[in-house]
Amino acid sequence: MKTGALTEQTRLSPDRKLDLEEILKGLEHYRPRRYGWTWRQPVRDGQNGPFRYSQVSASLDPNRSIPLPAAKYFGGIDPQPGCIITSEIASGRFEDDLRRMRMVAWHGADHIMVIRTTGQSHFDGLIEGTPEGVGGVPITRKQIRATRKALDLIEDEVGRPINLHSYVSGVAGPEIAVLFAEEGVNGAHQDPQYNVLYRNINMIRSFIDAAVAKKIMTSVGMLQIDGAHNANATAREAWKVMPELLVQHAINCLYSEKVGMPPELIALSTVPPTAPPAPCIRIDLPYAVALRWLFDKYKMRAQMNTRYIESDLREATVTHVLNVLISRLTSADIQSTITPDEGRNIPWHYNSVAAVETAKQALLGMDGLTEMVRLKEDGPLREKVRELAERAVLFLEEILEVGGYFTALSRGFFVDSGLYPQRVGDGIVREKDGGVGAETVVPRDADYMAPVCYHFGYNALPPGTDKPCDLIGGCTLCSPEKIIYIDELDEEDNVHVRLGETIEPRRKGVLRPEVEWYADGVVSLTVFYPVDKVRAEHAALALASRLGLENPEVIHSRVMHPVEGTLVEVKGKTRIDIDPEELAIPDVPALLSEEEISREARRKGITVVAATVGEDEHSVGMREIIDIKHGGLEKFGIKCIYLGTSVPVEKVVDAAIEAGADAILISTIITHGDVHRQNMKRLHNLCLEKGVRDRFILVAGGTQVSDEIAREVGMDAGFGRGARGIEVASFLVNKLRDRGEG
Repeated sequence: MKTGALTEQTRLSPDRKLDLEEILKGLEHYRPRRYGWTWRQPVRDGQNGPFRYSQVSASLDPNRSIPLPAAKYFGGIDPQPGCIITSEIASGRFEDDLRRMRMVAWHGADHIMVIRTTGQSHFDGLIEGTPEGVGGVPITRKQIRATRKALDLIEDEVGRPINLHSYVSGVAGPEIAVLFAEEGVNGAHQDPQYNVLYRNINMIRSFIDAAVAKKIMTSVGMLQIDGAHNANATAREAWKVMPELLVQHAINCLYSEKVGMPPELIALSTVPPTAPPAPCIRIDLPYAVALRWLFDKYKMRAQMNTRYIESDLREATVTHVLNVLISRLTSADIQSTITPDEGRNIPWHYNSVAAVETAKQALLGMDGLTEMVRLKEDGPLREKVRELAERAVLFLEEILEVGGYFTALSRGFFVDSGLYPQRVGDGIVREKDGGVGAETVVPRDADYMAPVCYHFGYNALPPGTDKPCDLIGGCTLCSPEKIIYIDELDEEDNVHVRLGETIEPRRKGVLRPEVEWYADGVVSLTVFYPVDKVRAEHAALALASRLGLENPEVIHSRVMHPVEGTLVEVKGKTRIDIDPEELAIPDVPALLSEEEISREARRKGITVVAATVGEDEHSVGMREIIDIKHGGLEKFGIKCIYLGTSVPVEKVVDAAIEAGADAILISTIITHGDVHRQNMKRLHNLCLEKGVRDRFILVAGGTQVSDEIAREVGMDAGFGRGARGIEVASFLVNKLRDRGEG
């Protein structure tokens, strides 16, 4: 067996970390086990737990996935939306990316977009080593192989194929396309207009390169995503370039088909142009409907809007949910996600997970929306959709009138902030004979011959040639053994050096905080100061320094009132390591089975008196614990006498005495001035005063209650946030057994 192959030793287990050194072994022999894009498979019967869904795909292995937080209230279900869910990974260290990919896959992502910090694959010159191999550059054959190999393991673990995606851009686009085709990359951005407009690559060179790249991508079934959405990320008033966006999509789609790419491999990258406080649905929904009307034979990749994201995670998340609403009201084959900390330029791994969960939660919450809600076929929506389409058609007609696309580029037609046909003169201007790579395209000789497969354009092959690469004994796409593997060339900045710097803590298992790279030591601190923004930020920095954080930096501040207060988030680094062997972790008692609890409860005839005490009106938590419909104590045959909310502690004790109860359950949510402690202590002391402490099991619950705190003030047990009825029931039965009453 080749050393790069997957083995039982390399296969993942939920209780074992990803072995990075093992992934790196034998990469020179590794070959991708599949090529091309894989879509999720919809399920006919969308029943999952107590609910029926109409827009879901097959579920993941329940033992190798993590459901949404609220799933515990619905039997732990983890339905998966029908569309692909993307996670964009951008730490800049591929070895740390692999761990992040595993995390997001467990939460439902199956499209991994890798964005390198050094320009991805946007090279402005040919790369040494291509197309046989790429070494020592921002995205290398080694990185791709390690990533694809790790994803093979991860997709086996979660039970679903995972698509790897990157960028075919720059003047090295064809070389990158060959590299991606050889290494099993499943999807890629490819749009010559992106090169011309945003990279200033010569327009002739860009479109020639695109033809070759698209041909190669098609050969392995690679999904193409275009880059038209960059116009509304660049234009001064993004909501006015919607007609141009339709035109850019049309140009790339048609060009891709003319090259030979089938429609099913062509995807539009769509981004809603606005965000609140703009009336985004009024503006963005007609644009989304127009896109899907005009381009109904292509796939839709719905990306989150990041143009207006700053440092507020809450604001970014709300915008993303509104974006997903548009996906549900229209359609999306791929639902992209952007980390909510995009505006902070610090893509922390747990925010990658948060982004995936935001999309999944919103998609599932809106499942079947169009079965109940229909977009109006007349009125403002229809009129706006038609208007956008008409403006786009007029735009295309003007391009033809002036002499074509290249002439239009030279006149600054694109990324102009005017709503077509208006123009304000701030568009991007490119010249036909200018830009990177100008005058590098020359006519082919009459006898030009390329002995490689999936070649674009004229190729003077000898008569009778079945396969072009037969002339040279096979090309790298047909004979992968011809691929030359080049390892990293930088002696100082490479994965082995980076792993060597953390080998001691990794082997010893000591714990240091991290948010981006292994044990990077980064922590964040959230603090509120009752002063203006400037003073609050400097006070937070001073606090972080006094707490020992190195290089503290404000990453977010939000004014609550000009003088009454400001919320500040600060990040910094710590060198404090925690040895897990030295942690005093209490044993978690094993839960009795539902059958055993029910049998014991009915045999003994257990009775509890329950109430929310003090001046607390919260009832939901207690109801979750006792009510039968929530799987509470009543489900197991335990008699529950519920006294309500804001009940004096004295009344609870008197009621328990009168009922001959076995236990008293109190809920105490309000915590101002340690009220929760006072209520628990008051209950214990009152039972002592009345001489009944030994008769009752005293249990308290609440968001700020812990078992440790509860026992400190005399309770028998405490249950905090997220506690379930079965946990309390199991404790009561075991406690009664310990007392000899079971």
